[in-house]
Amino acid sequence: MSTDRTPLVVVATRIFAPEAAAATFRLGALVRSLGEHARVRVLTATAPPALRDRPADAPETTGGATVSRWPVLRDASGYVRGYLPYLSFDLPLGARLLTGPRPDVVVVEPPPTTGAVTRVALAVRGLLGGRIPYVYYAADVWSDATASMGAPAAVVRVMRLVETFALRGARDVVAVSEGVAERVRALAGPGAPVTVVPNGIDTEVFNPDGERHPDAPGTAYLVYAGTASEWQGAEVFAEAMREVVRQVPDARAVFLGQGASWPALQRVADDLAPGAIELRPLVPPAVAAAWLRGAAAALVSVRPGVGYDFAYPTKVIAALACGAPVVFAGPGPAAADVAEHRLGAAVAHDVGQVAAAMVEALRSDRGRGSHRGTDPDEAAEAADEALDEAAERDRRVAWVREHRSLAATGRSAAAVVLRLR
Repeated sequence: MSTDRTPLVVVATRIFAPEAAAATFRLGALVRSLGEHARVRVLTATAPPALRDRPADAPETTGGATVSRWPVLRDASGYVRGYLPYLSFDLPLGARLLTGPRPDVVVVEPPPTTGAVTRVALAVRGLLGGRIPYVYYAADVWSDATASMGAPAAVVRVMRLVETFALRGARDVVAVSEGVAERVRALAGPGAPVTVVPNGIDTEVFNPDGERHPDAPGTAYLVYAGTASEWQGAEVFAEAMREVVRQVPDARAVFLGQGASWPALQRVADDLAPGAIELRPLVPPAVAAAWLRGAAAALVSVRPGVGYDFAYPTKVIAALACGAPVVFAGPGPAAADVAEHRLGAAVAHDVGQVAAAMVEALRSDRGRGSHRGTDPDEAAEAADEALDEAAERDRRVAWVREHRSLAATGRSAAAVVLRLR
């Protein structure tokens, strides 16, 4: 990397601010950390329609990076997902990498097709002025997920070839978990340069001290905040609400986001009393935080056996950073953390178990005006419960700040990109 000028890092990603997604959080932290040592240019997509009225490219949102956006195809929920939407981003990306300012290093996010296009474009450009390396930020292993979702064998083979091609061309790979790192080494070879950097959360945005959302229900409620795709299986929470409202009639579940599960969620919502399940569109991180602060618990899931058992959803740490406990349904390292560190309830991806955990969270919701008796003993008990809940909230927040601070993970990923270690 050149030493006589400030290096230029290009980040190629179909998802970036202001979309509230795990990729947005980790890349935002990476960009901010990179900005301390380099110039940063982000090649991304135009924001989804629901977020286009927001100042997407303000310096406080982008970490001071220059952001270049390109129109893309999105599915009905506003997400860039599917072969044609991926191509609508990937093919123009190749041209943008060939014609824009020459980078010293490129960071590329999945899907693997984006990594493959990046490898080819940089190889072509390197013929004219020397090799340009890239770092692959592996949030998951797409070929495994494709296989587990029952895709035709030919599609799985092609995806595995494309992903292997993208990984083997990378100078370095950043993996978000040990599970992802193991699969990357299996595809790219045992000597692949893989560094594990867990997902983190921006505790300046996600914290317990800000305002609660003015539209939040007046009763105890649960929040699912973020994408609801096939591998997450968020439908389990909607189906569980059928039993939850039998035991807690005024219970409310609020879903904020988008994804393939949205139609199924809507069908269950239509079967229940109005307001029992509320579906709202994708919101910026600060708005999601406002909802989480007042929630009895956050809902997070990983559908088992579809190739994402090693995933660590950022929804978990976003909720905990706001002080909310988590009801986690499914397998993986996040479930282990929730159970081991008493951060909520970790249960199987099973409607009955999920319903029981949701009911317990709603009934345990304390310190939010649920005890209004005038009897002195009742008042004293309510005060003690409020103190206990405040102490538990503070403990959850402290755990995130110690183990999953986004600033720390951003610095770790930037060190890999810039080879600062």
